[in-house]
Amino acid sequence: MGFQLPPLASLRLFEAAARLRSFKTAADELGVTPSAVSHGIGGLEEWLGTPLFLRDGRRLSLTQAGEDFLPHVAEGLSMIASGARRVSPWQGERRVHVSVAPTFARLWLLPRLIGFRGLQTGIRLHIDTSHRQAVLPLEGMDAAIRMGTGPWPASHSELLFRETLLPVASPDHARSVAGPGDLDWASLPLVRVTSVEHDWDTWLQSQGLDISPNTALHVDVVHLALQAAANGLGVALCRLPLCTDMCKDLGLQPLTAAPVEIPTGYWLTVPDGREPRREVDAFCRWVRDEASQPMPSSE
Repeated sequence: MGFQLPPLASLRLFEAAARLRSFKTAADELGVTPSAVSHGIGGLEEWLGTPLFLRDGRRLSLTQAGEDFLPHVAEGLSMIASGARRVSPWQGERRVHVSVAPTFARLWLLPRLIGFRGLQTGIRLHIDTSHRQAVLPLEGMDAAIRMGTGPWPASHSELLFRETLLPVASPDHARSVAGPGDLDWASLPLVRVTSVEHDWDTWLQSQGLDISPNTALHVDVVHLALQAAANGLGVALCRLPLCTDMCKDLGLQPLTAAPVEIPTGYWLTVPDGREPRREVDAFCRWVRDEASQPMPSSE
């Protein structure tokens, strides 16, 4: 007798929406539309014969049935992902799958990986830099390095380092706005990064500047903002210590001597409640060791 299973695709939609308490956020994470999430969960509720969510305007919460159902679904999906790895034709390889923010991968991880290869020659790394935050361990990722305030649900998170913000510009642009007295921040063209758009607001507020800034350009990743500043398109925020070397390589100059510390940082996360494989543990130990090394200053 076969298993009587609900539509399997709807289980993944339910798990994401229940964990994130949002159809829209779940849709963004899974790369589908909020309507698809809503319809999929509606079909699952119809199959089960009971509501799983309480929908109260913008608030979304689980019913008691949803609370009872969630751990079974999460565990089942995790077991499927683990089983798929075990029967994969590459199972014999020592592989580590890591989800990493694109800027972190380019500016911090890749320049250091030659050192990891020298220490761990038998481990093959698979690095995913998609903007969508991978779900651990449901999407086959062994670890992730995430930017934010942490921690994250269903994972063990440890801070690698926090960041500070420093406005920078090209030498020509810096000279053109320099002069006696304070800078006119309301008139300066700012370059904003869409994924961390509130960085500029945080920095301006820290300086006691209650102004409506002049945003000249939006880009989607930090290193493009720095490149835009180097090309004279505006003032960007250098995230120290991550972007220190890139700012120096591009010849960017600080417009103030006072970096502002922010609560966000980079975190190493692994799935909670399980002992990592030896190769995953080796990678995580190497990341911790590298992050503990003195970082270049902004001087």
